[in-house]
Amino acid sequence: MSSASTFTVVNPATEQPVTDVHLASVAETDALIEKAHAAFPAWKAVAPGERARLLRRFATVVDEHVEELAELEVRNAGHTWGNATWEAGNVRDCLNYYSAAPERLFGRQIPVPGGVDITFHEPLGVVGIIVPWNFPMPIMAWGMAPALAAGNTVVLKPAELTPLTAVRIGELALEAGLPEGVLTVIPGKGSVVGERFVTHPLVRKVAFTGSTEVGKRIMAGCADQVKRCTLELGGKSANVVFADADLAAAAAAAPYAVFDNAGQDCCARSRILVERSAYDEFLTLLQRAVESMKVLDPADRSSEMGPLISAHQRSTVLGYVDEVDVAFTGPVPEGPGFWVPPTVVLAESTEQRIWREEVFGPVVAVLPFDGEADAVAMANDTEYGLSGSIFTRDVGKALRVARGIESGNLSVNSHSAVRYWTPFGGFKQSGLGRELGPDAPNAFTEEKNVFIAH
Repeated sequence: MSSASTFTVVNPATEQPVTDVHLASVAETDALIEKAHAAFPAWKAVAPGERARLLRRFATVVDEHVEELAELEVRNAGHTWGNATWEAGNVRDCLNYYSAAPERLFGRQIPVPGGVDITFHEPLGVVGIIVPWNFPMPIMAWGMAPALAAGNTVVLKPAELTPLTAVRIGELALEAGLPEGVLTVIPGKGSVVGERFVTHPLVRKVAFTGSTEVGKRIMAGCADQVKRCTLELGGKSANVVFADADLAAAAAAAPYAVFDNAGQDCCARSRILVERSAYDEFLTLLQRAVESMKVLDPADRSSEMGPLISAHQRSTVLGYVDEVDVAFTGPVPEGPGFWVPPTVVLAESTEQRIWREEVFGPVVAVLPFDGEADAVAMANDTEYGLSGSIFTRDVGKALRVARGIESGNLSVNSHSAVRYWTPFGGFKQSGLGRELGPDAPNAFTEEKNVFIAH
């Protein structure tokens, strides 16, 4: 950091500075919130078809800049080219998907005696979105697109470490024709900008993605004003592999279920539970898959895993690894960069820290289980409940186990966790509320009831 009001963005693969970014003060944040509030009545009044057209135009402009945005994310966040390209495309796709919402925010007519009763979905006003550093573009879009579609104005704080793509997308919104103040990107510290989103009375809802610890503080702050919040928080998801599964497919998918984005993913399946009779065979297949991973500078378009975001994050992850015996690892580049190799640990018990805590790095622990009941009990033995996978050829077993696991998002014979068409969110301390899916715009509205007497 070069001064109190700027932050030096560093390329995590090279450890070289990329650029300096201005950090907003409390006064600047307040002024931008007030500008978003002033823009709200006109944006709310835009005809649904016109708001839909502007969102589609926004999506088109983003599509024209996918490669530019991907290159920014490779340098800023250390994402691989393949991931960064998908992430920029996800912004486009979310905007396109939710561009249909303005014309489909239907109320209801409810039969009542003595008159007619109808409901409306009214936008909240200014919505504050706080985005983490691990997936800057998709998580920006998951909040921004449905909130704008519902008629809200948005103030958005990117993570201090990864602001560059958010700033650029904010510029593209203006190029697409969104009025000033409708989408405002405010880089800054969480203790300044994020705190004002929580405490400022003109911000009517906060959507936060990040750690459970910070999420609890945001929820408490919002409670002081009876302010709505959506929280997508930590995870310690289970990847449950039964002996009747296609073990080769399960082992091939497992590295990408936890090592994608260098394990910096709330949905990472960082606990692998393997049925005891298949344990040894699965480990052999898993070792082959992990050792063949391409861990390269993310600027190399063949790279499958990049570095961690910072020296601090690398130190935190290595602190967990130093406590345990490592079974095997994948490759890691030499030279500069915040690298940790994809690492597999054979856990000794469910009480180990590496089994219970969110490491947020490319480290996975493996334990055997005995039967369905044991698998469900082990999967649920955590304070989190965000995601997870089940590998089996038995559809009935898959459904029974999926119903038994306390998690908001589960995949059968797949490591994929998030689709913008479907709801996403956690059980227990993994969060509050749901994002994405067809109902997401409703989460940015108030339901108003109107009775008209005959």
